[in-house]
Amino acid sequence: MNTIIRKSVLGVASLAFAGGVFAGPATAQAVPSVESTPVAVAVQADKPSVDKAKLIPHGVQGAQSRIDLSDEQVANVKAIIAATKKAGMDERAAVVSIATALQESKLENLGHLGDRNDHDSQGLFQQRPSSGWGTVEQITDPEYSTMAFLKGLKQVDGWQDMPLTKAAQTVQVSAYPDHYAQWEQQAADLVAEHWNS
Repeated sequence: MNTIIRKSVLGVASLAFAGGVFAGPATAQAVPSVESTPVAVAVQADKPSVDKAKLIPHGVQGAQSRIDLSDEQVANVKAIIAATKKAGMDERAAVVSIATALQESKLENLGHLGDRNDHDSQGLFQQRPSSGWGTVEQITDPEYSTMAFLKGLKQVDGWQDMPLTKAAQTVQVSAYPDHYAQWEQQAADLVAEHWNS
């Protein structure tokens, strides 16, 4: 008797299954497809901020100038920042360096300009081979010229506490010592933007 019931139940179940498979469900519902590919979510971590009080500790002096920068000039800003870090110096040293290069060359790595040249001055900092800054190849290399400038800056006692223009002038010995000050705000803005990039 158990065998007969079991065969009957299995027969009914088989018919129900077959009917469902061939006829489809009694009520069809659309099932949304779910992608199995994981979705990447980009989360941008904020860069550590630069202490802006360190960038311009004395406030700017006089009217400030500003220029738009090309990709080449921005690359030179980044090279100055990288050299400053390599020299083990801080953000303020980068501000002094960039302001100096803004005044001397507008952050363009200048070669010899012929009749328009100031003696034999070249590169970002308008350093002179005849004054012992290095060879032409060296002073037109952004890293080398920045390191040479920073070496001079390190030798200035108390440069960190000086107004920017005095620190820059002590290294550069320019005929226009006050002109460096006009670039301090743009130099600080560039260091704030690129120091941690």
